[in-house]
Amino acid sequence: MRILLCGANGKMGKVVYECASAFENTDVVAGVDPYGENDNFPVYRSFDDIDTKADVIIDFSHPALLSSMLKYATENKIPAVVATTGLDENGLNLIKEASKEIPVFFTANMSLGVNLISELAKKAAAVLSPDFDIEIVEMHHNQKIDAPSGTALLLADEISSVLENEPVYEFDRHSKRMKRSKNEIGISSVRGGTIVGEHEIIFAGTDEVIKISHSAYSKKLFANGAINAAKFIVNVKSGLYSMKDVLEEA
Repeated sequence: MRILLCGANGKMGKVVYECASAFENTDVVAGVDPYGENDNFPVYRSFDDIDTKADVIIDFSHPALLSSMLKYATENKIPAVVATTGLDENGLNLIKEASKEIPVFFTANMSLGVNLISELAKKAAAVLSPDFDIEIVEMHHNQKIDAPSGTALLLADEISSVLENEPVYEFDRHSKRMKRSKNEIGISSVRGGTIVGEHEIIFAGTDEVIKISHSAYSKKLFANGAINAAKFIVNVKSGLYSMKDVLEEA
């Protein structure tokens, strides 16, 4: 499997290259990155410059590059794994449109474990609601620029899908003085040090608390997830895929 790595010189791009060598018949053959070159494979500054054949794109870049990446992918009929976070509504719509022409794998978190706790949290919410209050706490390193994390929103959305009434997401309680409403999910963000990523879903009831959590200790977790996602979509038909599809196949 020949990988074209978008965001090749970024932190995650470097980890993907490192992890790809551990996979059989898998190789990063080229990259796209506006900043700098690379000694390990050719790096192009834009998609217009690419002169290397690839079987799949893994995108760990910036949301600003999403449009040009998807344009290149659809024009060349190359499946794409979108691992970029912080996408807005327009970015999500671009992904949906591209998936009509090519296989696109998109999830807010490339960790199999995170997607598993998402399913566990849904089951817990279906049983415990509305008698338990639901809170989500996410923690990341001090260089992460978006908050809350895409994973925290993913967890909240998955939980919301099984609740009888659509909840309100509460991000900022300090601005108002009132009791917590029953129909809300609180989402709190912590930024500090070199925390790779921690997510905890708290179900707080009367005289008891249930917690479901996941801790990531290395970026390799997400790189390996993206490579496995690439292996999954490289031979499937056009459509939008996520880690749920990988879990169902497992």
